Amino acid sequence: MEERRGSTKSSKEAAENQEKWVYDSSVDHKGNVPLRASTGVWKASLFIVAIEFSERLSYFGIATSLIIYLTKVIHYDLKSAAKSVNYWSGVTTLIPLFGGFIADAYLGRFSTVLVSSIIYLLGLILLTMSWFVPSLKPCDTQPCLEPRKIHEVVFFLAIYMISIGTGGHKPSLESFGADQFDDDHSEERKQKMSYFNWWNFGLCCGLLLGVTLVVYVQDHVSWGIADIVLMAVMATSLVIFIVGRPYYRYRRPTGSPLTPMLQVLVAAISKRKLPYPSDTAQLYEISQSEKVHGRLLCHTNKLKFLDKAAIVSTESSAEKQNPWTLATVTKVEEMKLVLNIIPIWLATLPFGICVAQASTFFIKQGVAMNRSISNSFELPPASIYSLAAIGMIISVTFYEKILVPVLRRTTGNERGINILQRIGIGMLFLIGTMVAAALVEKKRLGIVEKDPLKGSHSMSVFWLAPQFVIIGFGDGFTLVGLQEYFYDQVPDSMRSLGIALYLSVIGAGNFLSSLLITAIDHITEKRGKSWFGKDLNSSRLDKFYWLLACMTAANWCVYVFLARRYSYKNVQKVAVADCYDGEVENGGSLA
Repeated sequence: MEERRGSTKSSKEAAENQEKWVYDSSVDHKGNVPLRASTGVWKASLFIVAIEFSERLSYFGIATSLIIYLTKVIHYDLKSAAKSVNYWSGVTTLIPLFGGFIADAYLGRFSTVLVSSIIYLLGLILLTMSWFVPSLKPCDTQPCLEPRKIHEVVFFLAIYMISIGTGGHKPSLESFGADQFDDDHSEERKQKMSYFNWWNFGLCCGLLLGVTLVVYVQDHVSWGIADIVLMAVMATSLVIFIVGRPYYRYRRPTGSPLTPMLQVLVAAISKRKLPYPSDTAQLYEISQSEKVHGRLLCHTNKLKFLDKAAIVSTESSAEKQNPWTLATVTKVEEMKLVLNIIPIWLATLPFGICVAQASTFFIKQGVAMNRSISNSFELPPASIYSLAAIGMIISVTFYEKILVPVLRRTTGNERGINILQRIGIGMLFLIGTMVAAALVEKKRLGIVEKDPLKGSHSMSVFWLAPQFVIIGFGDGFTLVGLQEYFYDQVPDSMRSLGIALYLSVIGAGNFLSSLLITAIDHITEKRGKSWFGKDLNSSRLDKFYWLLACMTAANWCVYVFLARRYSYKNVQKVAVADCYDGEVENGGSLA
């Protein structure tokens, strides 16, 4: 009886400690185990969401008007401007792969955000100087027929500095925000699922102000004044980030996440001739108490050739101390996670290609249409992008407040639907976007053909509303789903890199969009007339949009095939026998 009471008392104390302290490998700003009540969750994440709001306001204030700046100020033709925007967007969303790696391996997420924010701010300062320093200005007189070459050089140097800043800021900040929630605490785990929705709500609010207020200043006041606004916003966000320091939970960098994967591969190859054990419990694993960083993963039956890395070929301690000859089941499963992600990443690239059109050709269509709201006010062309932000805000709110509670009760899944289902639903909206864009562009070209002198200026810019609203609504499913998927399904030591992988979908999509434009331009020009002329009226964007719609529909079928066969991360709760899937419906069926 005494023993039972002692056992009950110790279990109660352990539960109280678990509730009081955060034992998920994180530390507070003094390097101690974080106190649950005073660190992390929403009290820390709200600082981070506020910073994302500020940064996205700055980013979209530049990105959505970039094609207009290149054509109006630097005098690029449509094709060259679209390619330049795609290259810049591609670099901006691929550099996070490097930034995420540095954050996970060496600097840590807080330090990476701090350093990259300073670089971002320096880029904005240089951008402002390119408009106000006399020798760097485009021209001394108006209208500016031929801008100075030095202005072009400094302008591109500034926006690529912003790319480098974004490369460290974007993957580290989002994963740092998600780190504020403890996966092993049931209430905090549910809050983390909401975090990605509210992160994107903040992102969209920043985007909305960027493409309305900032773009209005660019269009009606001055590009230089708009740059000053962006610089002030970014400086403020940096101060906010530093003020929140005592409330954050921090993860120490664990060294290169690529080294353990290479060790698994070397060990598996060296043991390829060993017989597979009859019982997977014989595979090597350490105890939970020995695990310093991250969580233990359960064994899965896919990619079984890698399991040979965890076969104990000799009982000598020398083998167990050498990670190049023997890997734990967790390390093997982490390698499997990374390999499983590759087909999904490839299957989402057409999504990135379609998204690239929203900040290039969609905006340029708005320039050629009637943007008058009243006799005294004309809508800046980039402001039409705000409809995508509104669509995404509606989508995220609807999903979080209505759909998830209903689906939780219906399916019993904490998420409502699994992550890959959410992404797949968003891809269907993308097909609708391209179809709507093709139909509207066909109508616009018809009006131009009837009256070439007046062109499409008799057609309201709000004809573009359906394609922007649909892509925004779809982004509420696909973009948020991709963020959650790449954060959740990578190894715990690679979470900044995981967010970078999501961004790389958009980046690779931008580069592929440029390659596709070049290829189609070359092919169609050989056949008589290119789909991409000197301006919109001599182009056939409607045919390009139809091609993208068909490509996306075909790719969706491939995506469904992959999603139905996908195995989610399988985490140990207490012991090897006590495992649970990251998703209830393992396999991610979209049927």
